[in-house]
Amino acid sequence: MLAMLASAVQAQTPIKPKEFYFDADATTARKIVVVEGEGEALAAGLVKARERGRRVIEATAQLAHVAMSDKRAELGKSLYEQAVNGTASTSSIGRSVRWNYAWDLYCNEDYAQAYGLWSELAAGFGNPAWLPPTMALSLWSLDRKAEAVQWYAAAVRTEPTLWSDPANYAMLLPNWREQDRQRLAEVYTAWQAAPPAWP
Repeated sequence: MLAMLASAVQAQTPIKPKEFYFDADATTARKIVVVEGEGEALAAGLVKARERGRRVIEATAQLAHVAMSDKRAELGKSLYEQAVNGTASTSSIGRSVRWNYAWDLYCNEDYAQAYGLWSELAAGFGNPAWLPPTMALSLWSLDRKAEAVQWYAAAVRTEPTLWSDPANYAMLLPNWREQDRQRLAEVYTAWQAAPPAWP
C-alpha cells in the first residue's frame, strides 16, 4: 500500500529528463522468468515454486504477470504488491519487479500508476537507457505531450543515429507491442516537428 501511495505522489511530480541515458541497466529491464511454460501448467509451477520457497519474490512477480496478461488485474496487482513489499526499491530484484509491474499496468491501460512506478525507478540507478523512450510513451498516453517530447529528445541526444528513425524501433524495442511502437512514432513525429532545445 505504501508503494502505491509513493507512486501516486510521484505521478504528480514531473520527473525532468537529464541530458544523456547511456546506462544499460540490464538487471532492471528484464522479464522475470522462474518457470517456463504457458497456461495452467505455468501457473501451477509458479504456485509450487512459491510453496517451496524457491525464488519466492520472482515467482510471485511472474505469477502476477500471468494474472494480468489474463486480464485478472486485481489478482495481478495484489500479487505484484506482495512482491514490491518484499523488496527494496534500490535492489536489483526490487527494481526489476517494479519495472515489470509498470509494464503490466501500462498494458492494462493503468497509465498513471505505471508512470508512478517508472518515475520511482528514474530516481534510482544512474541514467538507464530504457528510461527516455518508456517515459515518452507513458507521458504521451497520459496526454502530457510536451513532456513526452522532452523525454524523446533525451533518447535522440543519447543515440541520435538510432532514435531519429522509427524504422529502428523493432530492433531497439523488440519486446514492445506493435501498438506501443506506433504510439512512440507519434511522439517522434511531434519531436521532429519541433525538437526542443537542451536544456
